[in-house]
Amino acid sequence: MKIGCPKEIKNNENRVGLTPNAVHAYVEAGHQVFVEAGAGLGSAIPDAEYVAAGATLLPTADAVWQGADMIVKVKEPVEPEYGRMREGQLLYTYFHFAANRALTEACLDRKIVAMAYETVEEADGSLPLLKPMSQVAGRMAPLMGTFYLGSPQGGRGILPTGVTGVESANVVIVGGGTVGTNAARVAAGLGCHVTILDVSLKRLEYLGEILPPNVTPLYSDALNLKRSLKRADIVVGAVLIPGAVAPKLITKTHLSMMRPGAVLVDVAIDQGGCCETSRPTTHSDPIYLEDGIVHYCVANMPGAYARTSTFALNNATLPYGLKLANKGLAGACKASAALRMGLNAYGGFITYKAVAEAFGMTAKYKDPEDVIG
Repeated sequence: MKIGCPKEIKNNENRVGLTPNAVHAYVEAGHQVFVEAGAGLGSAIPDAEYVAAGATLLPTADAVWQGADMIVKVKEPVEPEYGRMREGQLLYTYFHFAANRALTEACLDRKIVAMAYETVEEADGSLPLLKPMSQVAGRMAPLMGTFYLGSPQGGRGILPTGVTGVESANVVIVGGGTVGTNAARVAAGLGCHVTILDVSLKRLEYLGEILPPNVTPLYSDALNLKRSLKRADIVVGAVLIPGAVAPKLITKTHLSMMRPGAVLVDVAIDQGGCCETSRPTTHSDPIYLEDGIVHYCVANMPGAYARTSTFALNNATLPYGLKLANKGLAGACKASAALRMGLNAYGGFITYKAVAEAFGMTAKYKDPEDVIG
């Protein structure tokens, strides 16, 4: 198979779809790999390392897209890339369709095959290709909250660690999954008072066993959420429904109850955000003020730590990518239920039900079993 890796062009997206290690693995398996010149520079990977691993460097993104059967990226195609997508071409990347109707329609119009990292799901319910970036974003969230809690950034002027005789910050994390767990660990390590809310008693019991004593796992109901937000200095939105729009658990009314200058880090923004007032921001313009609350809603948070994120992501995506390249789409999906779950679009149809439901496009839905059968 011919595999292409173009440079990411989303705002301040410095990650890259393939590392030299991944290129070497694909080449060793008998595949041809095309990498756009300069694609890895944002992750401190020079072109020479790709060449040494067996890749063919191409001078432009157009050349990569035109020459490849499978495109490996990090983020969803953005508008300048829509015209580069070819019918039947397999795109292996994050899509987050449910939060982006224009992207969904473009992929349907171009009749590409969309294999979405975020919905590849193993039998135990784990999301192996979402997990590494959830770990990065979760660990970043308290750090971003800490920075923007400073007075020069419009925050409350609280040092989250506290000092002698002065209490540390209150951090509230909504959602106890991978993002929430990693956010709690970092916030606890800073010395903050941490509350992590979730609706699963089993998950709360687990969190109580693994997290330090300055983290309180709390059942997430309307009253507990309201009480927690009232005393929060930093709020981390970490709610996930795989492939679907994030529920708006934090409302505009909640913001009016919060302390002015508190910081909201909505990690769920890729799936539309879990706060009613959240809207996507970028690394070049990361925050805005709404009802006195600082909102940080960067849709590609791990791009800030590109090299770490790129290698962590490739460690997870490579085994599944090799299955796709070695067996082809149909063979790989028949052999792997996890990859079947990752198939979001095929031949002009949506193949992930939550995406179709998000846009009222159930007439465009087909079961993955039907399109690959």
